[in-house]
Amino acid sequence: MVNLELYRVFYTVARCGSLTKAAEELYISQPAVSQAIRQLENQLGTQLFNRKHRGMELTAQGGELIFRDVERALQLLGGAEDRLSELRCSATGTLRIGASETIFQYLLSEKIVEYHKLYPQVKIELITDVSPEIIGMLKTDRCDVGFLNLPIGKEEGIVLAENIRLLHDVFVAGEAFSELRERKLSVWELRNYPLLLMQPHTVARAAFDHFAESLGVKFSPAIEVDSWGFMKQLVADGMGVGCLPREYALHKLADGRLFELDVSPALPVRSVGLALPQNPSMSFALRAFVALFRK
Repeated sequence: MVNLELYRVFYTVARCGSLTKAAEELYISQPAVSQAIRQLENQLGTQLFNRKHRGMELTAQGGELIFRDVERALQLLGGAEDRLSELRCSATGTLRIGASETIFQYLLSEKIVEYHKLYPQVKIELITDVSPEIIGMLKTDRCDVGFLNLPIGKEEGIVLAENIRLLHDVFVAGEAFSELRERKLSVWELRNYPLLLMQPHTVARAAFDHFAESLGVKFSPAIEVDSWGFMKQLVADGMGVGCLPREYALHKLADGRLFELDVSPALPVRSVGLALPQNPSMSFALRAFVALFRK
């Protein structure tokens, strides 16, 4: 049977290079350290150290051969002990959350506030960027959890753990196009009006273009924007008809600055997903945050 304490003593002596220093670090007597080393050498059937005048030196055919393996094993055990310790305590450390500005504003703000109230000692770092950049950060350990506009293609190195919110893309207009209120419109009729869309190479624009292509209709947007907030402002000011998720326009729809057009066929439903690095070593702080989205 493996005696972990013997290996712990071996590792400490090898690192300190001295029986005396190892005994001080382990809070045991020097004879106890010597006895542990002899016991491990007898158990393995090989000499692990050369006893030198200035200290202890690993043998080439014994101690040096096992030192790195013992070091890795003790580090793994130490990590396991730390994680169990975290379970008995509260969340600590730093939580790095990646998402677009819009997702933070409309979908995550309440959850982040809720989490902070539960675990005020966790430092929260918000990383604002577009979904492709967040994916890259998840893959390179610069982000602990990301929230992505879906759909996306299969990505090696990340795991989509949850769909946290559905997004219903709709067409909206302001008072300048009041004649469109209560009217039933076809997608093809929208070509007669200035259309505001997100810039190319965004997930939202790709979804829209795929929808239009499936119907055989070609759109030439009058304006391409890089934020939903800017789109809503331009549409409210009469610049044209905008296409955006209803969930991002609720306030302006409620106060009457925008109204939703009755267009058929409706655009497909999209969603926002929670993504994690593949095979992550999840801290308690991260597990507690993800758990908020599984209620």
